[in-house]
Amino acid sequence: MLGAALFMREISESLSLSHRRGLSISPRRASATGARSEIPMALSLSSLATAFSHLYHPSTSTSKPYSPPRLICLPYSSRGAARLALSASAADAPEETEPVEAEAPAEEEEVDEVVAVEDDLSGVTLRKYVKQRLPGGFAAQRITATGRRKTAVARVVLQEGTGRVFINFRDAKEYLQGNPMWMEYCKVPLVTLGFDNSYDIFVKVHGGGLSAQAQAICLGVARALVKISTANKAPLRSEGLLTRDTRIVERKKAGLKKARKRPQFSKR
Repeated sequence: MLGAALFMREISESLSLSHRRGLSISPRRASATGARSEIPMALSLSSLATAFSHLYHPSTSTSKPYSPPRLICLPYSSRGAARLALSASAADAPEETEPVEAEAPAEEEEVDEVVAVEDDLSGVTLRKYVKQRLPGGFAAQRITATGRRKTAVARVVLQEGTGRVFINFRDAKEYLQGNPMWMEYCKVPLVTLGFDNSYDIFVKVHGGGLSAQAQAICLGVARALVKISTANKAPLRSEGLLTRDTRIVERKKAGLKKARKRPQFSKR
């Protein structure tokens, strides 16, 4: 910096010397054209020297030092700003949502109903489900039959399904107290024909005990299967599932303890 200042000082001194010489030239010794061309050049050089002197010698100037504008190249900052702008635009942009799958066809609605039934339905929920499956009640259904055993009467409705059994708006396992023999009675006709997972059984039963009710349901299911197809009659008949069991309890007689039991005979 000092070397440059000294150099510019020497240039200014030489320019001032040449300016003085140019001004001392007389028109007699120099031609008119040479003097006219030399004086403006000296003036321009002197003004340039004074400008440089103000730049590099602020102490000699009366006004405030002139500070030239600085050109600052910020390649990395500009890149950072660009990155910030990109990140801001990405933040402002709405999040990409995953593509929504198309709605399942109507055929899967039946599967959803089956899954709902397989859940632990009980009480009011199960009653609503049975009524939904039987619009208009038991009498309005297409495949119905009646089975009897002793004093029990069962009205049976068959619908295509997965082999579930509902008795008096309750699950068969709950109604029959989990007895495997009674539960097997309800499905014997379906198992005989290989339809154990093809139909759902809806039953309204009254009278008698649980054993008689289970056997009445068995007869009602067999009769309903015959209504579906007459070809089912022969295998069911051969298994004895279409025969009404007429055995009932004999009535009590007067003077006896039961139907035939007499009081102990006493000779005296």
